[in-house]
Amino acid sequence: MFDSIDGAVGCAVKMQQGMPDYDGDQPPDRVIRFRTGINIGDVIADGTNLHGDGVNVAARLQAECPPGGICVSRAVRDHTHGRLDLTFDELGALSLKNIVRPVEAFLVRLEPQAAEINTRQRQSTIRRPATEPETAARTPSSDKPSIAVLPFQNMSGDPGQDYFVDGMVDEIITALSRIRWLLVTARHSTFAYKGQAVDVKQVGRELAVRYVLEGSVRKAGNRVRITGQLIDAVAGTHLWIERFDGLTEDVFELQDKVASSVAGVIEPTLEAAEIRRAAARPTKDLTAYDLYLRALSSFSSLSRQGVLEARDLVEQAIERDPDYGPALSMAARCHLRCYLDGWTEDPDLERRKGIDRARRALAIGRDDPVTIASVAFVLTEFGYDIRAAMTLIDHALEINPSYAHGWFVSGAIRLNAGQCDETIKHIEHSLRLAPRDRLDTSFTFLGYAYLFMHRFDEAASKLLQAIGENPGLPWPYWALASCYAHMGQLAEAREILDRVRMLTSVVAPSHVPWRNPDHRELFLSGLRLAAGEPQ
Repeated sequence: MFDSIDGAVGCAVKMQQGMPDYDGDQPPDRVIRFRTGINIGDVIADGTNLHGDGVNVAARLQAECPPGGICVSRAVRDHTHGRLDLTFDELGALSLKNIVRPVEAFLVRLEPQAAEINTRQRQSTIRRPATEPETAARTPSSDKPSIAVLPFQNMSGDPGQDYFVDGMVDEIITALSRIRWLLVTARHSTFAYKGQAVDVKQVGRELAVRYVLEGSVRKAGNRVRITGQLIDAVAGTHLWIERFDGLTEDVFELQDKVASSVAGVIEPTLEAAEIRRAAARPTKDLTAYDLYLRALSSFSSLSRQGVLEARDLVEQAIERDPDYGPALSMAARCHLRCYLDGWTEDPDLERRKGIDRARRALAIGRDDPVTIASVAFVLTEFGYDIRAAMTLIDHALEINPSYAHGWFVSGAIRLNAGQCDETIKHIEHSLRLAPRDRLDTSFTFLGYAYLFMHRFDEAASKLLQAIGENPGLPWPYWALASCYAHMGQLAEAREILDRVRMLTSVVAPSHVPWRNPDHRELFLSGLRLAAGEPQ
């Protein structure tokens, strides 16, 4: 009879010995590498023997693990999330011997040497029973987007150009890997499809990814045309297609340019696709990630209703996962908007909550450019040290130079610091990286930069574009009224102020984040002129 049945951790370990390279006459010490599988589940104690799913799954995970690696189940990953400083690489849902249901598995990312072993060996080590159909073995994880970049086709008719085509794909994979919320399949997995006619849906199932990027390269003389298309591998629909033309005079510069452009465009495209996916899920089956995505969608309107709804959603996400960095940083942005736009009965409480959320997010996501950028923006708008904010955003862009939103935030922070030339340069770069992404009122910030530089015609043009894109926000109207007043167009300035009064009772904002006193006075004096107040 069994002694007991307990909920416990199952762990299986197997040794593998290896002989390293060496020079000279002395033989090296023998290296012992352990394969470790860990699972949480029921364990049956029968004397000194242990049985049950907890142990069985751990043993099967150990068999799927590369030498020197640690393979864990989703239960273990979820249990340790936020508690241990570990990074997990997703392996997808594996069909394991004598285990009825597929098990979602993850490799623990170890020190650089061990991580290198994992990267080289994990795909060749992972096996599935021959009796299980390959296409049914793995499905995309529901809580994190994943992408595979297939080898691009060489359309030049010259096999000697394969090096350029493959290098292009390598650069794109590297650029996409900097997007921390996106799981990118390793090169050696996707290049197994090189030269094959593929079914994108089948590739998605085999690699357990939701999205697939494929493309082609055609070279003629010193000119090259690169075409890429992003596909939802589950639905089989196209999300994005783009063409890039360039000269091959500097091959590496061209590869870097295309890779940055592809990564910059794909990030907001995937984010929008993930938001649509989350919105379609039943409300009773929401994860913290889904709640965060829904909050992003609501926040994008920048309206009072949208921001308040986003704030409620991210607070629910934080309740489910108190250490979810993106949700904390989104909450900070919501509190900031409520504070700046007067959508609160207690501005001091809103400010304290916003700063608290921002600090907690930064403590958790110091290597996440999305979190760092949001925190840098929030803190500088709340009036914190502008130099510290610039250091933060520069660090975010070092991590991911293709992060379009990060370049926008960098421009916004430079505007607060009084560096208008840098503002224009950085925001225009963000628009080149993501020309279809207008989430962050880029033209409003460009308009303010030109206003502060006394380039009133250019400022008015940008501000009118901003109003056309989102007519429900007061900030471009305030700047445009000030701009018209300084141009001597007082009738137009007063008409703009009348339109502002339809949006808010505030004729001029009481809180402005600009550190340069001349910029503050230029803006406010223009509003006073437009309102007919004495100077």
